[in-house]
Order: sequence, then C-alpha cells, then structure tokens
Amino acid sequence: MNLLNIIEEIEKADPEVTERLSPRRDAIKNITSFGSKVAIAALPFALGTMFKKAYGSTSTTSTVIDVLNFALTLEYLESYFYNQGTASAGLIPAADTKYIAEITDDENHHVTFLKAVITQLGGTPVSSPTFDLTAGNGSHNGPFEDVLTNYQTFLAVAETFEDTGVRAYKGQAHNLLGNQVVLTAALSIHAVEARHASAIRYLRTNKYGANVKPWITSTLSLGNDTGIALVNANYAYENNVVQGGVDLTTLPGATAGSKTSVATATAAFDEALDMQAVLALLVGSFIVN
Repeated sequence: MNLLNIIEEIEKADPEVTERLSPRRDAIKNITSFGSKVAIAALPFALGTMFKKAYGSTSTTSTVIDVLNFALTLEYLESYFYNQGTASAGLIPAADTKYIAEITDDENHHVTFLKAVITQLGGTPVSSPTFDLTAGNGSHNGPFEDVLTNYQTFLAVAETFEDTGVRAYKGQAHNLLGNQVVLTAALSIHAVEARHASAIRYLRTNKYGANVKPWITSTLSLGNDTGIALVNANYAYENNVVQGGVDLTTLPGATAGSKTSVATATAAFDEALDMQAVLALLVGSFIVN
C-alpha cells in the first residue's frame, strides 16, 4: 500500500492532519532514499513515531529501555558471530556466502537500529560485551572450539542463536505493550530472526544432512530438535503441546480418525523465553563480561 495514500485517507477524516504531520510528510516521501535494509525495518517505527508526535506520545519507561538493551545485547552477539564467521577465510562455502552475507547484514543493521531507538527514547545503549564463541566463557576452548574453522559447527551454533533470539523477542513482547511503536519495531526484528532461523535450518538439513526441519519440531520428552545435547537448555519448553489450556494432541489430525501428532503440535507454536533464562544461557557461556 502506498504510504502517501494512507495519509490522504486520514486527511478525509482529519483535515488538519497535514498541519499536524508537516514536515513529517516530506520525511515519509524521502524515507526510501535511505538506501538500506534498516530503512525498511525502521519504517513501522518511523511512521508510528510521526503519528505519536501528531496525536500525542506514549510515555517511555525504564522497562522499555531495559528490554531494548537486552535485545541489543543479543544482537551484539549475533552480529559479532556472523562478522567473525564471514571474516574467517575458507569457513563458508562459496555456495552459501549469499545466505550468510544477508544474515550478517541484517544483524549489523539490527545493532545500529536498536542503538538509535534507545538513544531516541532518552536511554543509553549498553556497550558490546566480550564474547567467547566456543562457549568456554573466556577460555576459548569450549565445546564449540572449532566454530570458526568447521562450517558444520558454525551452522549448529548459528541455529541455536537464531532459535533462542526468536524466543527471546517473543518473551519480551508483553513488556512493550505500553509503547506500541517500540513493540512494532521489536516484532519486525522478531520476524526477521525467525526467517534467519529457518534459513540456517534449511542449510543444515537440505545441504548437509542434519535431521532438522526449517522450524522447531520436538517430542514430549525433549524440546531440543537440533541433535546437539549441549544446547538442550536453549530449547526448554519447546516440547509443550498445551496452548491456551487446550491439549493440541487431542484435536483432530490431518487424516480421518487421527489426532494431531506431538510433532505437529510442537511445530505449530514457539515458546517464549524470559530475560533471565536467556541471559543465563548466553552470559553464562558465550558472553565473558
């Protein structure tokens, strides 16, 4: 939909909207000149901000800034991880460079965008921590010691990061309900992280034989479907089959007379992870300080 048409429709209901939004209207016209993915990612935030300024603002709380700094910490980790991977000569096969390069660009833009939003809201972006991608918490000889020399290890860690990131954003949505503009921006990034997770899972299974699907599919006994026991904690609760008080496995299945399988039930919903759980998983392993 043409954004200027949206403005024109609003003008019919509010003839004074032009005065309220000017010169913001020009900003909308020129937003595509930014020439980067972050401009597109920022579009809901930018448009929402204009209307908030025109019709009244939503108060910013320390909770919102805390959530954004939490998200920024995760994005720092992912950005560092992919930048290190792309800088490691010979690690990424030529056929996969397009996949990984696009994900790297996205993560770098997420860092830039979140820092800008936090600053705009009057907060101070947290500094990037020191990372140990081997999960040795500073010793650099952890269980993923070959993460930057073995592409299969790199993809396995990437899958864990992306899956955890998706659940982390989902887990903070309720804390952003008081600021719809920031919530919209966070959910936009959440969707991109979900696409990253799907792409990495596709690479692992379709090109390299890993037994994973493009989405998390778990069993009743185990939430982790990556085949890597070391990251079981990152997939806690993904074996849940009850949603909204309804046991999905009691519902009719795809074929006559059948019930919904555990695999289908767990694939249909992703479970949220709270901030404390994510920080324990990442600060206690991949983040040194």
